[in-house]
Amino acid sequence: MSLSPAASTEVSLATPQGFCALSYAPLDVNSIVKFVQDDGAGAVALFIGTTRNSFKGKAVTRLEYQAYSKLAIKTMANIMREAASAIERSEHQTSTQGIPSLIRCAIHHRLGSVSVGEPSIGIRLPSSPISSPHRREAFVACESILENVKRRAQIWKREYYEGKPDREAEWKGNQ
Repeated sequence: MSLSPAASTEVSLATPQGFCALSYAPLDVNSIVKFVQDDGAGAVALFIGTTRNSFKGKAVTRLEYQAYSKLAIKTMANIMREAASAIERSEHQTSTQGIPSLIRCAIHHRLGSVSVGEPSIGIRLPSSPISSPHRREAFVACESILENVKRRAQIWKREYYEGKPDREAEWKGNQ
């Protein structure tokens, strides 16, 4: 187990669109769910990214996440804001209804060591109310947020492999 870099600290940020957090603690999926709960939401999307046990034929034992937390949390909040403004409304909801396509969002990302099978990122958001046809906005926003966090947030991961010394662990670029 490596030491935590000084810039890789726990941090959270609440915005009008939701809540972002970087934490060394295991993700609490129930708290993520409770944060975005809204009786007006007709759909809720939840994505939990977990550490898989292999990558390109190599047995993975764990991942390690590091971040430039002060910048990463702002980037995550910007991604959330962009998603909220970019998601188009379903044909079932007109813009005159005054309800946003995305009501509230939560993005939580782990820092430090994450074992195989453990969650490393959680994204949850309810989408437009009215009826179940509004699930489209939730799925589109969830995927957009995930891909943008992977591509743009100042969070890096290192893969550790079975039978290999820690010094041979590989840093993976954001992708």
